[in-house]
Amino acid sequence: MTTVKDYLDEHHDKLDFYTRAITNAHGQNHPEVFDVRQQYVKLCLDAGNDRNLDGNFTKLRQTTKNYAIPEDVCPVFEATYHMLKTADSIHNQA
Repeated sequence: MTTVKDYLDEHHDKLDFYTRAITNAHGQNHPEVFDVRQQYVKLCLDAGNDRNLDGNFTKLRQTTKNYAIPEDVCPVFEATYHMLKTADSIHNQA
C-alpha cells in the first residue's frame, strides 16, 4: 500500500516545480496558490517526520475549495490540484 510519504517522495520534483510555477503564473488572479505552496512544503516536512497529516489536508481542502479547478487556469495548475487530491485520498485510506 502506498503511503502519503511514498507518494510525495515519488512526485516531489514535479510537485515542487508545479507549486512554484502556479504561484508565478496564477498568483495575481488566484492568490490562494501562495498558501497552497506553503501548505505543500509543510505537508512534505510533516510527512517526512511521520507527523499526523489530518490538519495539513484539512487546510489544503479549505484553501483549494476541495481541489476545485478554476476555469481560467493552465494544465499545470490542474495537475497540481489533482496530485494533491490524490495524496489526500491516500491519506484518507490509511
